[in-house]
Amino acid sequence: MGHSSKKALDTLRQEVEKHNIQYHVYDDPIISDAEYDSLFQQLKALEASHPEWEDSNSPTKRVGAKPLAAFKSVEHQTPMLSLDNAFSEEEILAFDKRIRQKLRETEQQALIYVCEPKFDGLAVSLIYENGELVRGATRGDGFKGEDITDNLRTVRSIPLILQGAPKHLEVRGEVYMSKAGFEKLNQTAQERGDKVFANPRNAAAGSLRQLDSRVTAKRPLDFYAYSYHEQTKTKIVSQYRSLKLLHDWGIRVSELVQECPDITAVQAYYKKLLTQRD
Repeated sequence: MGHSSKKALDTLRQEVEKHNIQYHVYDDPIISDAEYDSLFQQLKALEASHPEWEDSNSPTKRVGAKPLAAFKSVEHQTPMLSLDNAFSEEEILAFDKRIRQKLRETEQQALIYVCEPKFDGLAVSLIYENGELVRGATRGDGFKGEDITDNLRTVRSIPLILQGAPKHLEVRGEVYMSKAGFEKLNQTAQERGDKVFANPRNAAAGSLRQLDSRVTAKRPLDFYAYSYHEQTKTKIVSQYRSLKLLHDWGIRVSELVQECPDITAVQAYYKKLLTQRD
């Protein structure tokens, strides 16, 4: 039997992870919760009877691994820079003007903006090799971060296995906590007499920097991607296209992303988003 059952195990892992992505990334489950639970139990049973085929990227491993003594420091292949801010309409218009001055006439006509919300959590880098998550790190100082792979594996909306993605892929995004999740977490903490978190950002950062990933696994964390790098140096045509590619590979991208033809449309998007900010 040997070889075929290892294959059966891999297939089952991929199937369970595919359903995870349908549910947590696309918000569009194709099987019932009961059917999913049954597949998940099957996988757990098969893994229990074959410990020699252990795989750290199995969907059953999302509950957290044994605690670490400390985080390892890792170097980013490309620095993770921070974003610039604009605090007034004048600054936004000046930014648009600066961009246009650097472009040729034809490029100016082709210029479109992509708008998306900036989530306040912790910036992370995820490295996938041959479609499998091999490393996850914090932004740190932009050049070096901390290896928090075990913790990131517990975040349900971070895929462990990708379909159709490039061989070497680095995905960047934000791990955050929703307001509802944050309020529930604090309520539980209060009932236990534990320390409460000041805001969802601190809660997300604090949860990801736990040396015990089993603690992280219990926290209501979510993930949105906003960019990627790949070593093949494929020409990235536009930010909008790159976000669409991420989505196609099974990576969660905000559904509030929108293309805007000019800076006036960008301002309108900003005003609309302000009304939903709460």
